[in-house]
Amino acid sequence: MTPPAQGQPRIPPAPRSIQKGSSLADLLDREAVACLAHNLILAQPDFDASAFQRSALEGLEPLAILQRGEHLAHALRRHLPDCYADAVRVVVQSLTPPLTRTNELGLGVFFYLPHVCFVANYGLDPAHNGGNDPFETSMAAQYELTRRFSAEFSMRPFLIKWPERTLARLMEWTRDPDPHVRRLCSEGARPRLPWARRIPAFIQNPRPVLPILEALKDDPDLYVRRSVANHVGDIAKDHPALAFDLCESWLKGASPERKWLIRHAVRHPAKQGVQVALRLRALAK
Repeated sequence: MTPPAQGQPRIPPAPRSIQKGSSLADLLDREAVACLAHNLILAQPDFDASAFQRSALEGLEPLAILQRGEHLAHALRRHLPDCYADAVRVVVQSLTPPLTRTNELGLGVFFYLPHVCFVANYGLDPAHNGGNDPFETSMAAQYELTRRFSAEFSMRPFLIKWPERTLARLMEWTRDPDPHVRRLCSEGARPRLPWARRIPAFIQNPRPVLPILEALKDDPDLYVRRSVANHVGDIAKDHPALAFDLCESWLKGASPERKWLIRHAVRHPAKQGVQVALRLRALAK
């Protein structure tokens, strides 16, 4: 058994961007596994950090970044308490303090990719949670995780399995004081989020998400407004008329910040010469 750790939770140092000769996978390397073990033993003193590190490092080397996140989540499952609620409580208690800014975050936040993978993999099935509904526990965990990284990846299976109750929670969070939480409400529900699992129901019909975008279109933080613009851009790929009509409605009384959002939302169809998009960009100057 590993001796109890001392000090504070930590994450490994990381560059602001990928350097020549390295890859994103390097962010979840041996040092990251050591930090993860350190943080977990702070949260649960009897956590067997040595056994966890052996499991985590076995087979890690050839994996890409997303695969490493999944691999480490499986290792967490093997070494944390059997009941999901108990396990995720340890995970949350192991976190470093929330982010205090929304720009220049660098790549260090990818340290928390295994944590969101853990919630996505084990936080939907009552069988992992002693037969009890894990929804509230998982929402609380994702709330905390998105304040350190982003829960946009882990939120998607919840939107697929429980769209109404998950959208209702995200709608509540549009009023949260933390911009990282507000951004999640848009980013996590994007139908075609890059790198992430698509949400077929929202590709087919994005209207259930529109109230969230309406609530966030004038958010005080550019970090959130950029997500709204990208979300509308996703909608435009499958439902251009709906996206253009939405932007048209937002032109009335638009602030300079909202006009930027509209221009950003339709930039791709405008580059393709779509006349409606070109007109919207001209009106939003």
